[in-house]
Amino acid sequence: MSMPLFKAMFKIHGKNIFSYAFGAVMYQWLIIWIYPSIAKSSGMNDLLKSMPASIQRAFGLQSGFEKIGGFLAGEFYGLLFVLILIIFTVMISIQLISRLIDNTSMAYLLSTPVSRSKIVITQISMLLFGLFVICGFTAVGGLMGISFLIKNPIIDEQAFIQLNLIGFLLFMVVGGYSFLISCSMNDEKKAVGLATGLTVVFFALNLVSKLSEKLSWMKNITIFSLFNPQEIMKGNVAILPISMGLFLSAVLLFGISIVVFKNRDLPL
Repeated sequence: MSMPLFKAMFKIHGKNIFSYAFGAVMYQWLIIWIYPSIAKSSGMNDLLKSMPASIQRAFGLQSGFEKIGGFLAGEFYGLLFVLILIIFTVMISIQLISRLIDNTSMAYLLSTPVSRSKIVITQISMLLFGLFVICGFTAVGGLMGISFLIKNPIIDEQAFIQLNLIGFLLFMVVGGYSFLISCSMNDEKKAVGLATGLTVVFFALNLVSKLSEKLSWMKNITIFSLFNPQEIMKGNVAILPISMGLFLSAVLLFGISIVVFKNRDLPL
């Protein structure tokens, strides 16, 4: 890895990374803040119970509002957290390689003594650093928010940390295939469209698979089925095999990205 290049990339993307991190924590604290008033409302719980089971599964509402952990899993991690990281991961993956090729900035990088392998490894490190910061902020910020805003909170802190860990590893994989697309394409707009389209399809397949038993087979073709916030908070998920599977998949995708970028002809 090239530290001078990493520092240069941090100057470009650092503000964006911390904006996403602080934004995610602010959304999280807002949801934690409104939780007590919702938990006390019998009408909200009755409304939730009246919803079809498929809708509750699709949007992560099975646990109801009895516990702050289940509420956060459904209201924040089930959708907002995923959307925030989809946008961040896809955009920065493309900006770190494909944008530099598209605007010819890569020619200046390749004219330096830094090898192609070091360049792409450094860019991967910047992506992973950004994901770590965002997921780390949401893990620590969530626990702090619960501690300060909820009286006598009941939450499984270990499960909450595991939830954020699986989220981080999931988006390592999303970053892996987005980065591979970025290393394979010259046009930034096309790379963004392909990476975004693939991610949206995966997310939609996971959502649809929860709506009906007849469609449950779709969960086998989407990585988002491995991220089930409600079940993780309940302790019903085998964390180790899922973590290892996601980690190894991400390493494989990043490894292929390095090989592709190192050996391709660039229009510089």
